[in-house]
Amino acid sequence: MSISSWIRIILAAIAGIALGLVYGWVIDPVEYVDVTPNILRADFRADYVMMVAEAHQSEQDLETSAKRLAMLGSESPAQIVTSTLDYAKKNNFTQNEIDLLQELLTAMQTYQPQEAAEP
Repeated sequence: MSISSWIRIILAAIAGIALGLVYGWVIDPVEYVDVTPNILRADFRADYVMMVAEAHQSEQDLETSAKRLAMLGSESPAQIVTSTLDYAKKNNFTQNEIDLLQELLTAMQTYQPQEAAEP
């Protein structure tokens, strides 16, 4: 193969990559619609649990808080808050935020799901 053939191959590869990026980022980017919070990465997951803790502080509704936490996966609400509390301590959350998480954890440790009434 001659040098001009290699140059053509390299230029074709660069053009293909460029066109693929333009298509994927500009023309038809991925759009997430109606997704649940269980796909969040750790920092956004912690933010979500913080928002649940803040809402729980003002609402004082165990059932609603547990349902909101259940959207994060199959772990119990107390386990979810415990892992978030560990994350918060390792990542320098404020003492107020840690206190809110601790209050939510205490509430979730005593939480018992209500049985559905039979029709």
